[in-house]
Amino acid sequence: MVNLAAALEKEGISAFRFDFAGNGESEGLFQYGNYRREAEDLRAVVQYFRGENRVISAVIGHSKGGNVVLLYASKYNDVHTVVNISGRFNLEKGMEGRLGKDFLLRLQQHGYIDVFNRKGKFEYRVTEESLKDRLTTDTRAACLLIQQECRVLTVHGSMDKIVPVEDAIEFAKFIPNHKLHIIKGADHEYTSHQGELTSVVLDFLRESFNAEKDMPKLLLKDHSFRSRL
Repeated sequence: MVNLAAALEKEGISAFRFDFAGNGESEGLFQYGNYRREAEDLRAVVQYFRGENRVISAVIGHSKGGNVVLLYASKYNDVHTVVNISGRFNLEKGMEGRLGKDFLLRLQQHGYIDVFNRKGKFEYRVTEESLKDRLTTDTRAACLLIQQECRVLTVHGSMDKIVPVEDAIEFAKFIPNHKLHIIKGADHEYTSHQGELTSVVLDFLRESFNAEKDMPKLLLKDHSFRSRL
């Protein structure tokens, strides 16, 4: 996202990146799931810059942030260019890798699960409530609510081992005005494909801006790698 922001700047487009509440440098308490609250965080940022008379031309999210920008578009319909980079369609999947195969049993026994990083350092606590928040976030329904005038790009790496590329294909089935681009060989962080990712996103933004015939004043991007899958 940092490289993408730099590329946007070279194009004369201002980009604002931020950490969701409870993530990175932002205040607040981190909670597992929390997709809807993070969509409201994005809403607060959009409203702030509109109050500063800035034009919000697009929103971009990576990983969990991809889900957040789509949720935002489904609810508010006031930003008509959305880029979903490696978002997860099937939210009921991908939890065992972080929580362990027996996470449901442990959650029922103790009421929570503590998650540690590879060095054994505590990262965050998963509660039954936060797990329910994730499992009741209906990605399909949100996609169907996105209006036709909203152009959506989904970019995904074919070698993504965190969120399978099949999820990207599911987004394409349900979002009305959707473009799908699979980057062959790319992983979840686009480690060796930064240039191609930037090129794909910039081309899509140019198409959208030309279609709207309006020069962008500000492009919002979430600092989504700070927010866990």
